[in-house]
Amino acid sequence: MKYALIGCGRISPNHIVAAKSNHLEFVGLCDTDPQMLYDKAAKFDLRDVKQYIDYREMLDKEHPNLVAIATESGKHAAIALDCIEAGSNLIIEKPIALSMIDADAIIQASKDKGVKVCVSHQNRFNKSIQKIRKALERNRFGRMFYGTAHIRWYRDWEYYSRAKWRGTWAQDGGALMNQCIHNIDLLLWMMGGKVDEVVGMTDRLNHPYIEAEDLGIALVKFKNGAYGMIEGTTDLYPKNLEETLYLFGEKGTVKAGGASVNRIEEWRFADSLDDPKEVIAEFREDPPTVYGFGHTPLYADMIEAIEKDREPYVDAEAGKRAVELVLAIYQSAAEGRSLKLPLRDCSTMNFVGRFDYGTPRA
Repeated sequence: MKYALIGCGRISPNHIVAAKSNHLEFVGLCDTDPQMLYDKAAKFDLRDVKQYIDYREMLDKEHPNLVAIATESGKHAAIALDCIEAGSNLIIEKPIALSMIDADAIIQASKDKGVKVCVSHQNRFNKSIQKIRKALERNRFGRMFYGTAHIRWYRDWEYYSRAKWRGTWAQDGGALMNQCIHNIDLLLWMMGGKVDEVVGMTDRLNHPYIEAEDLGIALVKFKNGAYGMIEGTTDLYPKNLEETLYLFGEKGTVKAGGASVNRIEEWRFADSLDDPKEVIAEFREDPPTVYGFGHTPLYADMIEAIEKDREPYVDAEAGKRAVELVLAIYQSAAEGRSLKLPLRDCSTMNFVGRFDYGTPRA
């Protein structure tokens, strides 16, 4: 299967390793920065792979079966639509887009062209998360009461200065849309996937050089009657603390924690089908970064989805739902009111100037 990567920035090594691990035929590497291209080709022994600074030229010449988009978030939608028009299946780094209109356009175009679209919410493939999901699908929790997602991370000026698009409304959004959307996706997925109502608060407390929020807090009511709480920030001192997911049901209580929900830390079920100590010991991973080990199995699933003509495990609709919840939190916070879903038309660009308190930015 012919494969190409668009975007050679911070997350690209995970895509390159996943593609090579799944024995894809690398036919193109693309980035607007030639130095980024050279660096990744040298580091990952891809010197023989054709390099492009224009992805459209790459699509025209290489005709890849599968393309991964790992550019800045604000460019995902336009590139995705061009790739779909060219007949390529897609893996899109989170978020799928920064507006509801763009997310819907990607979904409709993929249906019209008959291609698959997967969104890279790779934490769904964590050993810990898979174990929890199986318990949920077997109804071991009983009725779900509520769940909470906490993302307590640290990002400094150096992080934002390395890529000027970070923290901007046009190309990124803030902590919720960038750093926290993985755990927001997990909470949604575990709690039924459909949101009824959101109450949110957001602020920019410690990063005057970005446009968007560095703190977001929300209460969520799901369509199935369960509730959720979300806390996400990049204000932690002096480094990342944790990413945790709690699930509380009628007959079960679970906590996944660690740097990026890679460990089961609490496992309590009324059915006593397994030993909590054994589960906690077995379902623990210690990845070198917060990106975890999920890209390789996500790629394997996407390849199988293409070959067997089925939907990928993390499809475009799932990507849209995560973006919708973040945008709903933004809108609720901006308007100071509870917000009913679904959202019909909302974008990060709706919130330009939201935190312009007169503080100069770098």
